[in-house]
Amino acid sequence: MRNVISGEWMKAWTGRTWLILASAGIFMSLLTSFGYASQGDEAVAAGRTTAAAVTADIVQAWMMTFLMSAVAGGILVTREYTSGAIARSVLLSGGRLRLLSGKALVATAVGVLNGLLAIGLAAACAFLLPGHFGYDTDWTGHTTRIALGVLAVNAIAAPWGALLGWIIRNQLATVVTVMATTLLVDPGVQELAPKAAKYLPTIAMSSVYLDGKPELLSVPLALAVLAGWLAAAGLTARKLLLSRDVI
Repeated sequence: MRNVISGEWMKAWTGRTWLILASAGIFMSLLTSFGYASQGDEAVAAGRTTAAAVTADIVQAWMMTFLMSAVAGGILVTREYTSGAIARSVLLSGGRLRLLSGKALVATAVGVLNGLLAIGLAAACAFLLPGHFGYDTDWTGHTTRIALGVLAVNAIAAPWGALLGWIIRNQLATVVTVMATTLLVDPGVQELAPKAAKYLPTIAMSSVYLDGKPELLSVPLALAVLAGWLAAAGLTARKLLLSRDVI
């Protein structure tokens, strides 16, 4: 199994996909952080908010990186279907389930690294941007929990994307599915039926990074829901992988 994981790890960093996705996540998060910091100057001075709240918002802005982790997980699987290399990978790995497990583990590791990068940059923004706009950073325990939530959702989103890749098998369709559910479908359902939407993956993740909406699940329950989604996707991916041709 070590050789399978080693091989998949090398594939994860082959080409420029990881660099493009990381850059996109950093750009979106940095832009949002800068917006929170710039608006915080007048708001803190006017007493409409606090430096602690603005600092928390700056860090929470980096939750957007989980979308890139999910896309990276999906591409790790589906690009082998696109290139036609999937059958060879199954043979070299010693079996379909070994390959599925190896890609899931590597996707999780990539998600963790992306999450660590995100919280490192989030902390840099939180300590540098407020001073640039004339007020002090106020890092609290709540901010720390947000940062840990950002790390957690990155670690969860990557294998989620990989499992969707096994189910869908098409790179473009997988990427579109991940982005559509994250940006459109789940938030749309939340607007229409917030009590039901809190059990959807994207909305459950917002509980983990402490989005703060009153209708959201508690963090432990949200993590349990996300574990259920991963288990369901894993069982579905396993069944389809064993019952269908790999080409």
